[in-house]
Amino acid sequence: MDKQHLRNKKFYAIAENAVNTKIWIATTIYVLVAIIKKRFNTNNSLYTILQILSFALFKKTPLDQLLKNTEIQMQNYQDSNKLNLFN
Repeated sequence: MDKQHLRNKKFYAIAENAVNTKIWIATTIYVLVAIIKKRFNTNNSLYTILQILSFALFKKTPLDQLLKNTEIQMQNYQDSNKLNLFN
């Protein structure tokens, strides 16, 4: 596991317990996403799965549907953030 996957760029608390808690939470999330990747047998990277989950955090969509056609979903998400000058 690389430290870049933990996404701990800033620590707002300086207490040792707070820093340890944040690291354990990030590690737990990383392991859970790795389990999801293995269980659904997807070729997506862990980073892509994290992006999908963060995008659909409050949607009531089953995980298997979220992980299907992820390239299409990511393209639709990126297109929805672009401004269109001619329509």
